[in-house]
Amino acid sequence: MSYASLIAAAALWGAGTGLLVPRAAFRLAVEPEQAWRDACPVGHRFTGPAAGWLGGPSCGPCGAQLRAVVVGAPGVTVLVCAVLAAATGPRPELAVWLLLTPFAVLLALVDLRVHRLPDQVTLPLAGAAAALLGAVSPLPGAAGSWLTALLGGLALGGGYFLLFLLHPDGLGFGDVKLALSLGVVLGWYGWSVLFAGAFAGFLFGSVYGLGLLVAGRARRGTAIPFGPFMIVGALVGVLLGALAAPS
Repeated sequence: MSYASLIAAAALWGAGTGLLVPRAAFRLAVEPEQAWRDACPVGHRFTGPAAGWLGGPSCGPCGAQLRAVVVGAPGVTVLVCAVLAAATGPRPELAVWLLLTPFAVLLALVDLRVHRLPDQVTLPLAGAAAALLGAVSPLPGAAGSWLTALLGGLALGGGYFLLFLLHPDGLGFGDVKLALSLGVVLGWYGWSVLFAGAFAGFLFGSVYGLGLLVAGRARRGTAIPFGPFMIVGALVGVLLGALAAPS
């Protein structure tokens, strides 16, 4: 497969999986005391593949749009998948990045909506990241280290847990669980990439928070969704690691 074809295939994967994100985001964008939504805004219960989790961005029986800060989700997944393919090339770990991308976008959208990172996604994502990277690590062309990936997950997860203990009002426990999977992904390319991705997440979140303060849209102590910035920071780290990895 040519380089251009690889990027095009990744973009098509992003388009297809991105169409499934709005329904899952709508169902998971609920308050902590509720696990997920069982029905559309009109009241029709979700049915279909995977107990109604797989489907388009509208309710089949009534056509109600399932919008929960999900407009443009397919475009985001297309862009991220294409950029990952361009940076990673035909290395085996690209398959892992593409599989994880729609779930990362889903988590970012839900956190933006309700400041929540649901356990139904964060915990399985960490296990999936570790298992998938373990599966591709022996393949020819793999540019990372599975051991460092596992240690990276423990390191970043442990670091966020320590921050949570020191300042529980400034960091949610969902961020701690998300850090496990992001640490695995970043650790694949080494400790320098792990540091760069983690730092980028804090930088993006700090700049956003400062911008809100300057604009008068927030004050000290105002909660902001930190998960999206963690995810974007991890994306930056992975792109840097993929570009720097030997061909």
